[in-house]
Amino acid sequence: QVQLVESGGGLVQPGGSLRLSCAASGSIFSIYAMGWYRQAPGKQRELVAFITSGHTTRYKDSVKGRFTISRDNAKNTTYLQMDSLKPEDTAVYYCNADIRIRQSDYAQVYWGQGTQVTVSS
Repeated sequence: QVQLVESGGGLVQPGGSLRLSCAASGSIFSIYAMGWYRQAPGKQRELVAFITSGHTTRYKDSVKGRFTISRDNAKNTTYLQMDSLKPEDTAVYYCNADIRIRQSDYAQVYWGQGTQVTVSS
């Protein structure tokens, strides 16, 4: 059984910073891309950033220059450093990962439970 557990959300003032973490645990053969999504009330879930196993990264335009995604392959963990936060960044943030649990299996996408980020004065 594979689990993704996020941490690091909370309430922060505009201009502040937060660092989200997402750790994958369980029976894991390999992890390919890992990503962060967010969903604000009344809106669809959207991709914020992703990172490949080779550390290639991509970002949503509105977070470029403010958010940084990284990963520690030895710890099966991805991080999202969020700086210069704005009220419009308020959302539930979810991580996901493309994971192969056995060498003979295809990779599947797994999701974390989400962590709330609120940017407000």
